[in-house]
Amino acid sequence: MLLSKLFRRAAPLPPASPLEEKLLASLLVMAWVVEARDPYTGGHLWRVSRFARLLAQRAGLTETEVARVAIGGFLHDLGKVGIPDAILNKRDKLSDEEYAIIKTHPEVGRRMLEGHPFSSLVMDAVLLHHETPDGRGYPRGLTQEQIPVVARIVGICDAFDAMTSTRPYRAGMPIEKAMSIIRDNLGRQFDAELGGQFVALAEDAELRHVVGHSDDGIPLQSCQMCGPTLLLRRDSVAGDKVYCRSCGSEYALVAHDQTLQAIATGARGSAAQLEARPDDGLIARLAAESACMLSPTLGR
Repeated sequence: MLLSKLFRRAAPLPPASPLEEKLLASLLVMAWVVEARDPYTGGHLWRVSRFARLLAQRAGLTETEVARVAIGGFLHDLGKVGIPDAILNKRDKLSDEEYAIIKTHPEVGRRMLEGHPFSSLVMDAVLLHHETPDGRGYPRGLTQEQIPVVARIVGICDAFDAMTSTRPYRAGMPIEKAMSIIRDNLGRQFDAELGGQFVALAEDAELRHVVGHSDDGIPLQSCQMCGPTLLLRRDSVAGDKVYCRSCGSEYALVAHDQTLQAIATGARGSAAQLEARPDDGLIARLAAESACMLSPTLGR
């Protein structure tokens, strides 16, 4: 069966209202704030969303379905708000007890979504993105076709970004190595059909411009002490200051070859300067891109 047939078909939708975009943006802001608790996952939600969009498009899903998958990719880790910082930011291997706590985040996300007008759009991605075809995933131990398509897609993209991103205890893998791991685990950890289609994206230029970035055309920059933890925004300009939220070091942005480069100042950020502030521009763009699929949720 074509994957696109697993989604309910709908008539073309009218443009979303400003209220609908604001409701969606409220969810995206919540997810962004959760991500900001870990300085080493900057851009993770945006990257998973973009990878998921690419895979959904390659799988032949409709524009509406692609939008739903992209939103789910951005919101999938919402439940990590319930994970203690000591576990979320631990630099060593987690104990069995700590891993058990990590595994509660899909259910926490489900409870957070309950009652939100758009919960049905993203619930599968939030609750089921750690389910695997072999039944060894969590929280439900679903297998194969029991796992919704959106969760299968987001699960693949989440794992790929985890492998290609740098963490305190290891450097990110090359794209080719991460793809080989996915290929070797098709039908077990990753859906065979969708995983195979994702592996086929290995040479896709757009995918390669998402890896290591926090927005379109904006690569992560590195703190001298901590690695790639510095987030720039589309409205960043020379002279702006950015801060490593791991060690607190201050960097000044300077123009270099038509780009901006972060240069250490030797200063440290104050509590106010280190406060996580959502990237309102990025969130507004993602909400606007995806809002076309919101009308049925409000019963229009």
